[in-house]
Amino acid sequence: MLSVAWLAIFLMIIITSVKIKMSPIKTIGTQELSFLVNRENAVLVDIRDEKDFKAKHIIDSQRLAKEKITQNDFSSLENSKDKPIIVICHAGISAQGVANQLLKAGFSKVNVLKGGINGWVSAGLPVIKK
Repeated sequence: MLSVAWLAIFLMIIITSVKIKMSPIKTIGTQELSFLVNRENAVLVDIRDEKDFKAKHIIDSQRLAKEKITQNDFSSLENSKDKPIIVICHAGISAQGVANQLLKAGFSKVNVLKGGINGWVSAGLPVIKK
């Protein structure tokens, strides 16, 4: 019984790893984010609430309200369909769902910032505080 459980866990890890590698949505680090912004004019989309966004956010990022996300209203990003889009949340977890929605809405280069804003701040990178 224990061997079957270990085998199931092992298979789930392998399947999850393959899904991540094959996914069109990439999880990128802080250095890759900088490269995409500087070389390909990537668009930074912060999905945190307004209070957290005003407290600190990455330079040139734009906030996308939860109301617009639930309604699949990505009209503010329409001009950026062919540019890399980088979705930012607190820790890089909830951004995955929004990235999937963007992909389904026709955005071709969707990425998620690994570690979210917390990873950015812990790397000692600059933020804007309003």
